[in-house]
Amino acid sequence: MASTVSATLKPVGSPKVTLNRPELPAADVHNKLKQQNSFEGLNANIRFSSHRRAKAPQAVTTNAPSESTSAELSYGPLANYVPLFVMLQLEVVSTENELPNEDKLEKQLKELKEAGVDGVMVDVWWGITESKGPNQYDWSSYRRLFQLVQKSGLRIQAIMSFHQCGGNVGDAVYIPIPDWVLAVGEKDPDIFYTNRSGNRNKEYLSLGVDNLPLFHGRTAVEMYRDYMKSFRESMSEFFESGSIVDIEVGLGPAGELRYPSYPETQGWKFPGIGEFQCYDKYLKQDFQVAAAKAGHPEWELPDDAGTYNDMPEKTGFFKTNGTYLTEKGKFFLEWYSNKLIEHGDQILDEANQVFQGCKVKLAAKVSGIHWWYRDDSHACELTSGYYNLKDRDGYRPLARMISRHHGTLNFTCLEMRNSEQPAEAKSAPEQLVQQVSSSGWAEKIDVAGENALSRYDRAGYNQILLHVRPNGVGKNGPPKQKMAGVTYLRLSDQLLHPNNFRIFKLFVKKMHADQDYCRDVTDFAPLPRSKPKIPMDELLEATKPIKPFPWNRETDMSVGGVLADYLDNLFNKFFSIMN
Repeated sequence: MASTVSATLKPVGSPKVTLNRPELPAADVHNKLKQQNSFEGLNANIRFSSHRRAKAPQAVTTNAPSESTSAELSYGPLANYVPLFVMLQLEVVSTENELPNEDKLEKQLKELKEAGVDGVMVDVWWGITESKGPNQYDWSSYRRLFQLVQKSGLRIQAIMSFHQCGGNVGDAVYIPIPDWVLAVGEKDPDIFYTNRSGNRNKEYLSLGVDNLPLFHGRTAVEMYRDYMKSFRESMSEFFESGSIVDIEVGLGPAGELRYPSYPETQGWKFPGIGEFQCYDKYLKQDFQVAAAKAGHPEWELPDDAGTYNDMPEKTGFFKTNGTYLTEKGKFFLEWYSNKLIEHGDQILDEANQVFQGCKVKLAAKVSGIHWWYRDDSHACELTSGYYNLKDRDGYRPLARMISRHHGTLNFTCLEMRNSEQPAEAKSAPEQLVQQVSSSGWAEKIDVAGENALSRYDRAGYNQILLHVRPNGVGKNGPPKQKMAGVTYLRLSDQLLHPNNFRIFKLFVKKMHADQDYCRDVTDFAPLPRSKPKIPMDELLEATKPIKPFPWNRETDMSVGGVLADYLDNLFNKFFSIMN
């Protein structure tokens, strides 16, 4: 892949790291670091190295980091640096496939760059770019968008968004899947996920049609493959320049590897248990074949699992000693979750083939279903396809599957605390993040994260920072555990409000472990080909629960607490009076 030159900010003067230097006691290192501080008002920052921002943009190539920089990324202060990306607005490219408000967007991108943000995440909507017909792609608006991002010096995480926008928490716009695909569904509504009542969900195609040639001669997986192939070919300049560094493959509703078990469009409200979504004729037939093969042709799909807004104890399936603990219930739940694993595995394999050789990371997103986590049934996790119980790990098999594609597991709800959730929801987002992150790290893959809901407060930022480095910054090298990156949801006028943006900029600094922006951290090696397929039996060995990695009670990279909030309020009132 040809190496090109682009103008961006790059830290200069990085010290060469000597790997066999004698180690100082942690306290001495900490004191030495503190001596490098430069006082910045209330936000005094520890500087871990002599990195400084260049005074003007410098031309940098996208070649691999130098030997000394690579060593520092692995063992030196930069080993604590976690890149931060910001999700752009859902409608940054309009449903008419236009890029409105270019001037405003360009200004916003500049502000993000000046704040030290590493890049942006962009939904690349299937329903916008292949709306005119099969294999008729129009990438023009996304090309223009990527040019603006590249010009700003930011990098790009691109989501292959094969789902509908609208119907999930936080969706402010409506972007359906392509009309010509919906037209197939008018004649054959079983291409969509279906609940027991027969309600169709048009957010995403049922995995039951993954390998059926129902779409003008193509299967669903072939449509996804062709889309990604066209994207790579049409955006080749952005891969070659190093602007695109991450491909997140949409694998279900909201881009997440799950079933659409809790759709607001069908009346679901938090903290309802949701409903199983496998009653289309294709998944019904698949289950009947599987049950007969297991020697139980009389078994049928659940008829006692309740409705969207039920509580577990109101159902025969999820109640104490309910159906989910019987032989029949366990068989169904394993079939249901295994189909999801196979779905993700097949599409990630296609994505890996398409993007093999590009200097990118491949990612899959798993949903943070934290309600009913402290209930024995884990009801909403089960309806979503995550067969996770106190004696069965539902996430490590997903991580093991992702590992064969050299992928990253991207998880949500990093900002949430148990104390913020209603008691009746039996919610535990903190323990859920700990479990899923530990599952990924145990399987030796990168784990990344994002917030589920927009937050502008210090408590939310501090919770994210805790999960990013759960054992704190490594004083003599890399931290014990750290996330590979975080995506913040999302860019908005509210985020850029001076009061909110001031705290956000400090959050960026703390994500970087009080170091200046470093582009080298998001330089990646070419994506290798997926490893051989892992048999399902081997994947399911990972359902054996493991002890999660330990977590500190709070982050050592805080953006401040109650006192800082109080001083903020004082300053805000003062400036309000002055103005």
